[in-house]
Amino acid sequence: MKALMIPLLVTLGLAACATNRPSDADRLAMYQAHAGAPVKQIRNDDPISWDRIDDQHVLLTTRPSEAWLLTVSGSCLDWGSASPVMVLSSTGPYVTKFDHITIPGSPMSCQIREMQPIDVKAVRAAEAELRAQASAGT
Repeated sequence: MKALMIPLLVTLGLAACATNRPSDADRLAMYQAHAGAPVKQIRNDDPISWDRIDDQHVLLTTRPSEAWLLTVSGSCLDWGSASPVMVLSSTGPYVTKFDHITIPGSPMSCQIREMQPIDVKAVRAAEAELRAQASAGT
């Protein structure tokens, strides 16, 4: 597990340092382009990471090669000054559309409306292509 965490942390660190980060709308469009059909449930594994796309979408990464685009109701992801930690309400072996997301310190929670698997390899290829295009343009 430690062997996976170091490359993941390096990747996240490099991504955070990028000055030409795509807009929320562009990121959402990329994930939606590589999303599969909605599913009724996903395994409740401890996520490796999560990334807020916008006020109604979260990218939940459960394994290095497994990610899910969650669409939520409400604006619970607009945490303002609250802690950027996400809590899933599910206590069973699966996360379903009946579960909620809460942000500690925020008075709001929101229900999961849709869960879609993401083709992680295709997203990585699209991101690499965008980086190559950005490098060629500079």
